[in-house]
Amino acid sequence: MTTLSMEELMRGPMPYLVLDKAMDAVAFYEKAFGAEVVGEPAVDDKGQVMNVMVRINDGILMMNDYMPEMGPKPSMSGPACTMQLVVDDGQAWWDRAVAAGCKVSMPFEKQFWGDTYGRLTDPFGWDWAILEPSAESRAKSAEMAAAK
Repeated sequence: MTTLSMEELMRGPMPYLVLDKAMDAVAFYEKAFGAEVVGEPAVDDKGQVMNVMVRINDGILMMNDYMPEMGPKPSMSGPACTMQLVVDDGQAWWDRAVAAGCKVSMPFEKQFWGDTYGRLTDPFGWDWAILEPSAESRAKSAEMAAAK
């Protein structure tokens, strides 16, 4: 993993998950996705996690424990978003997540558009997608970047 500054890590949208047990999720994401905690988790005097940040594949995911005073409890009847990881070694990422306890919702396989893609659900109810770009997709991305 590359070393990025906090400024570089915190560019663009960052998912912020509200969970019943944020530190349990951190431990799971370390095992499933190679997450690394960034900084120290902020914990209140009751032991509730007010904020914890993890880095996964040079992206940031933020979490906190559910606190009634901060708003309604999120519904886990089905997340309204999917966390997608675009990686060079998709099968390794996939295998690690499944071994850690993610449930397969769509097999990791080559798709009609050419990339290898699959979807998982973690034990906390969140959806994850792993995408490994094809050689053609990589070449097209490089071509587009060079044209800028």
